[in-house]
Amino acid sequence: MSGRSAWITGAGSGIGRAVAVALGGAGWRLALSGRREAPLRETAGLLPAGAEPLILPADLTDAAAVEKAARAAEEAFGGLDLLVNNAGSNVPRRHWHQLAAEDAELLVDVNLTAPFLTSLAVLKGMKARGGGLIVQIASVAGKGTSAVSGPGYIAAKSGFVALSASLNAENGIHNIRSTCICPGEVATPILDLRPEPPPAEERARMLQPEDIAQAVMFVTGLPDRVCINEIVVTPTWNRFQAPLAQQVAAMP
Repeated sequence: MSGRSAWITGAGSGIGRAVAVALGGAGWRLALSGRREAPLRETAGLLPAGAEPLILPADLTDAAAVEKAARAAEEAFGGLDLLVNNAGSNVPRRHWHQLAAEDAELLVDVNLTAPFLTSLAVLKGMKARGGGLIVQIASVAGKGTSAVSGPGYIAAKSGFVALSASLNAENGIHNIRSTCICPGEVATPILDLRPEPPPAEERARMLQPEDIAQAVMFVTGLPDRVCINEIVVTPTWNRFQAPLAQQVAAMP
């Protein structure tokens, strides 16, 4: 993998940071994007000695900003082998009776429009180079309704899952692959935006950012002829299923 190039969005924390550390350790050349430069610099400081990632702060919901970042990464590396679409967010007041119109718009912009724009921005270059890989970090919220995620997040992530499938349907003939990773609960800073943030002992049982980074590494290690369309990853101890499991365990 050494010498291959990747553009990672949402690289300033959580899963994006863990993916950057994993890819950087394998010798990838990295471009890191997110809203703020300081967290991206912090991620860069965690990479192996000698790694010099390209820092590209950008508003990924803005088409012009996305295009500018994509061109900068392609020019710096001579093209991109991989795009990791990880940027995403939620809001504290997220259910129908609480949701404000501006928050609904934000949820769709960050969780669907942004990966749509970044995927679109790299496609032409990947086609010209004979192929490429896009890894979409979505959510199990995109696979059905969720008691905690809220309708805006669920709708956007459902669209995100469909976006990935459509990329494969139209671009497999160009040797371009899209893998949609749908994690369950991951112990990242986004949990602090919940109306009731889970306590430390529950976060310890959740998936960790490094777990999802390992899934990304698995996908990037496969030959071009292999397309992993979708991966669903959940914690072994799933707190949403625990009540049912405990009831079953108590049955005579």
